[in-house]
Amino acid sequence: MSIGVGWSIGANDAANSLGTAVGSRVITLRQGIVLIVVFGFLGAWLQGSYVTHTIGKGIVPLDKLGQPLAMYVALVSCFAAAAWVVLATYWKMPISTSHSIVGAVAGAGVAVGAPVKWKVLGDIFICWIFTPVGAAILGYIFFRLLRNALPRIVPRRFYRFVIGSLIILSGCYVAYSWGANDVANSIGVISGSGIMSSRDAVMLGGLAIVLGIVTWGYKVIETIGSEITHLLPIMAFAVQLASGINVHLYSVFGIPVSTSHSIVGAIFGVGLVKGLRVVNLRIMREIIFCWIATPFVSGFISFICLWGLKHWMKF
Repeated sequence: MSIGVGWSIGANDAANSLGTAVGSRVITLRQGIVLIVVFGFLGAWLQGSYVTHTIGKGIVPLDKLGQPLAMYVALVSCFAAAAWVVLATYWKMPISTSHSIVGAVAGAGVAVGAPVKWKVLGDIFICWIFTPVGAAILGYIFFRLLRNALPRIVPRRFYRFVIGSLIILSGCYVAYSWGANDVANSIGVISGSGIMSSRDAVMLGGLAIVLGIVTWGYKVIETIGSEITHLLPIMAFAVQLASGINVHLYSVFGIPVSTSHSIVGAIFGVGLVKGLRVVNLRIMREIIFCWIATPFVSGFISFICLWGLKHWMKF
């Protein structure tokens, strides 16, 4: 089931890295997927352990539940998170895999009477609110600065090349930050329950994410890249720079946040520079609704499944 979560993360969240680059026609869909695979895996491998500890032990102390119960919690949490993310991916909605796994772990913990760390959940929830807001503010500021500064600094004959290069580099940075933060969503509970070592679990999660990117990642890329607002190349660079910095800061502190929230918030902030008329408010409303529903839906699925399993197997 951990591989299933990793696959669903790759399928849904791949768009957060280079979806804007694809939407602004700087690179092709195939090129974007290759870059996401490489840099997303590097982020998971080099810095994925920070958030893994929070998911595995910071919400429900799986290492203190005993091996059989911890394994049940890990299994059901992975199933609930993956089920909701796959459904949202089918709808082409960029939801948060972080919210999904956190809600699922909490729901499973309540179902078995485990000591859920509500203060940690409260801190994570506050960061969830600030993630899109912070990204929107950064995106707004970066775009206002860049659209005036870059044309003056870069000679006209080199402008397209420089902007294209900056978009690709910033997109790779977002992919790295995403891998560092989101790999924990697939393997955090596996590592926390003691089934695998942290390093082996990160490798497994990274490979599962890569599989999701390659097989189904294109669906949400279409929504991120072109359906929220039409992105000019300089707008895509501002969006990716804002989102990458935003997510990387949370990753360093071990906080599982949503790259989906970050990239959509940044797109909204950049769009506001030109006015609300360029933002597809209908798509934004649908995305926000799915954001709010995510932890509750995955938590409910996890609670019901583990509650039923508990009474059936009498553990």
